[in-house]
Amino acid sequence: MLPDFATIFPLRPGRVHEACGPGAAAFAVMAAGQGRALWIRPAWQKEGLYPVGILSVCEPAQMLIARTQQEVDSLAVAEEALRDGALSCVLIEITRPLDLREGRRLQLAAKAGGTTGLCLIPEGMGSNAAETRWRVRPEFDDEREDSTLMRWEIIKNKSGTIGAWNVRWSQEARRVHVVSPVGLRPGSEGAPG
Repeated sequence: MLPDFATIFPLRPGRVHEACGPGAAAFAVMAAGQGRALWIRPAWQKEGLYPVGILSVCEPAQMLIARTQQEVDSLAVAEEALRDGALSCVLIEITRPLDLREGRRLQLAAKAGGTTGLCLIPEGMGSNAAETRWRVRPEFDDEREDSTLMRWEIIKNKSGTIGAWNVRWSQEARRVHVVSPVGLRPGSEGAPG
């Protein structure tokens, strides 16, 4: 049975989660929500966040960005920020698998600070310590020209079942809406009423 979306998103605070796939950055911005967030990125990555691009989801002035030289520095910054509790969300880009000790340290820090943590990871990689792992990808929607439709799959969940949802960001409501798959929308052939 598919879990109720509202029980798993927004992400559970005081825990560290993971996201992978081509839509992971968009997922991260939505997960950060309206609170203050810290995004920890490797300094060698040339691309960055475009403030105007995230404006419909969050206030760019609330998104702090830290660029670190090495992953050990990224983990140290993330651990301290999670433990401090001053931020609502700490986002960290991971480029190598975390060992159980590193993942557990992040989980303990998140619990101590009551802060939500989110690791953006390459596809196929992940830590056993993660509370949930999401695969995020864009979905084609031929009904809308400016489609923001995405497919969010929870592929690991320590406290429940896994599932998949089509979601769309609502700029007016400033929140994520679950959307029925195309073949199951009301009025579609084979769909209920």
